[in-house]
Amino acid sequence: MRVLEKRRRLVGLGALGVVAVVVLTACTPAPEPSTSPSPTPEASTPEPYAGPAVFVGDELESFLLTPEEIIGLVPEATEVGDASAVLEQVSDGGGASASPAICEAFYAEQSLGSAGARVIDWKVPTDPEYGFGRLLVLQFADETLAQARMDQLMRAAEQCAEFSKEGTVTFDAVIPEDAENTRAFAGTLRDAALGWHSFDAFASTGNVIVQLWQPFSGDRTFDAESAAVLLQSRAEEARAALIDELTENPPVQEEDPAADPAAPWADWQIGVGGVGPLSLGSEIDDVIAAAEGAQVIGPEYEGGPTKLVNGEGTGSMLVQPVEGGTTVWKITVGDERIFDEGEQDGEVLPARTGVRVGALISEAMAAFPEGTIVDVASSGDDFYAVSTREGQVFRFHSDRDAVDGAATIIGITVEDGTAAKSAVFG
Repeated sequence: MRVLEKRRRLVGLGALGVVAVVVLTACTPAPEPSTSPSPTPEASTPEPYAGPAVFVGDELESFLLTPEEIIGLVPEATEVGDASAVLEQVSDGGGASASPAICEAFYAEQSLGSAGARVIDWKVPTDPEYGFGRLLVLQFADETLAQARMDQLMRAAEQCAEFSKEGTVTFDAVIPEDAENTRAFAGTLRDAALGWHSFDAFASTGNVIVQLWQPFSGDRTFDAESAAVLLQSRAEEARAALIDELTENPPVQEEDPAADPAAPWADWQIGVGGVGPLSLGSEIDDVIAAAEGAQVIGPEYEGGPTKLVNGEGTGSMLVQPVEGGTTVWKITVGDERIFDEGEQDGEVLPARTGVRVGALISEAMAAFPEGTIVDVASSGDDFYAVSTREGQVFRFHSDRDAVDGAATIIGITVEDGTAAKSAVFG
């Protein structure tokens, strides 16, 4: 493991002199007094934004590398694509555990637990086995979740120069000195037992983790120092630009309308605080009681969601407590998965700003245009995710691949993403 010194630049500041001119007038005759225009008040400078550095939606694109920069790090890369808002997840896991356990972090799918992403893919036609590479900009619900994940990755980089899995594995990390607000490292993983090799570079600031991932076969070398420093500097630039933007345009939090518990569900709104009178963060018993007249179906397994069914049996909601607790973490209107039984009548269910269950996914994309399409291969789940700067995540669950023009919304989830437990690898 190599630790690099931080590069610094000093910017000189020039001084501006101001000359005052005094005009003397004769004593006699005295001039008639004249009316002077009132001085124009100077525009006030806004106080610099001092809140959390939380990136959402298209703001993630400020972390991306250019095709030329990617080719500079992966010279064999060709057909570098445009930034995409489609995230593919595998989520299958498995295999022997690493020792030390923290080294398992290198085998994890880093997008797990993320709330949004921007992705660039490229091809490596000279590699007979792995002919592709990828850059992922991953948005988490808040800084705490992102930095907890980066903590694990940094510990792995520091402790896993050599470790055991199904055989001996090495990771030759290069770790630049931390910038003011950003951490980064890069290195090459070589697992002879699995026949797996990959070059990985990471950087993180605020609620974002950036990963450059290049699997490869044979004996390859990469410039880990250049990759780590480039991702780190880009992350610093992105953070500075975000602070400037939020200083000029302070964030405004969405407010939910008042909800009448006795009103039909169709009159309720799916908002940042929950669904109608059903509030995120409240005790689950209180949330269930707020759904007056609903049929209550208890969890099918410990820690599972409680199902609320309307009086006509034509629509339902799922109320999910936090892991190991009794406060409500998320609420789903309709179905969360295509395998759920029953057909929902979207007209009797709450809506998200006019978008209801049964509408096309494209309607949600048009109403909330800066989200991420997620395709989970292992479970067959597809959804369109949109998040807020305060950490709420909305998922529009699809009956098929969400990029299909005929894809239909089967359910809408609102979740307090900040209440989710951080994934622990090892």
